[in-house]
Amino acid sequence: MIEIRDLSKSYGEIHALKSATIDIQKGEIVGLLGPNGAGKTTLMKLITGVLEPDSGSVLINGLDIVKDRAKVQAKIGYLPENAPLYPELSVQDYLLMMAELRLIEPDKKIPAVIDAIHAVNLSEVSVRPIGQLSKGMRQRVGLAQAILHKPEILILDEPTVGLDPTQIIEIRQLIKNLAKQSTILFSTHILSEVEALCDRVIMIMNGKIKADSRLSKLANTDNAILILDEDRPNTVNLLKKLEGVVGVNREVDNHEFPHFFIQGQPAADITPRIFQLAVENNWPVRELRKDIHTLESVFNELAISE
Repeated sequence: MIEIRDLSKSYGEIHALKSATIDIQKGEIVGLLGPNGAGKTTLMKLITGVLEPDSGSVLINGLDIVKDRAKVQAKIGYLPENAPLYPELSVQDYLLMMAELRLIEPDKKIPAVIDAIHAVNLSEVSVRPIGQLSKGMRQRVGLAQAILHKPEILILDEPTVGLDPTQIIEIRQLIKNLAKQSTILFSTHILSEVEALCDRVIMIMNGKIKADSRLSKLANTDNAILILDEDRPNTVNLLKKLEGVVGVNREVDNHEFPHFFIQGQPAADITPRIFQLAVENNWPVRELRKDIHTLESVFNELAISE
């Protein structure tokens, strides 16, 4: 659906995006996660054709965004961080204007506006001026203009920024519903946003793609954690001798229980072997589990490495 190859963009001496390569498949909801100034908005503007790259390419269903800009943009719905709304217009008048700009056929404009209004739950405010709406409602209007033409791809830049908790939940649900008809890429610097909406996350820092993975895969590690009720002699050495183990670190928590962080080789699945070793040596096991990364821990590790 979206093929990005070696995409780069600079503003003078500032390298906003550096050789990004990404593939996004049809039907995915992909979160673009990174701190402010990481390059998320630049990447989205390049995908939508708002900016031209210094080098590299963006293909949408095989069409090049630079060479076939009009055809590609017809397939994309875009909600920038600050949606271009007109406060003096009513919701329906604004959407009719946007339908004109989208070159929707005359006999299909009103049905398209009605469908968009229903899709984002704006029926009760459709005749009210946009300037009288809450920020959450205005964000819905922005979403409505982005889906007027039923795009195959929906690009959302910080769609919940500045909203209160109730409005955030509402917008998240709307995005989930919109995913039934569109491939969605949205940017955020909020970790919980990605966890709530996405199966896949792309992390970008200082203009570079630092991680690109499904959340389930990102959380899994090849490591294990063993906690004993009390120390036993030679525990570390015995663990190090296990097949698939490449390292062991011992720590003691606040309750003075010895913790053993055991690093495994890729795909080694060392947990059953640790359990068998504990049984053979009669260790007082308090806890044995696979080490699971949280999105926060992965993000922090990548941020530190920068």
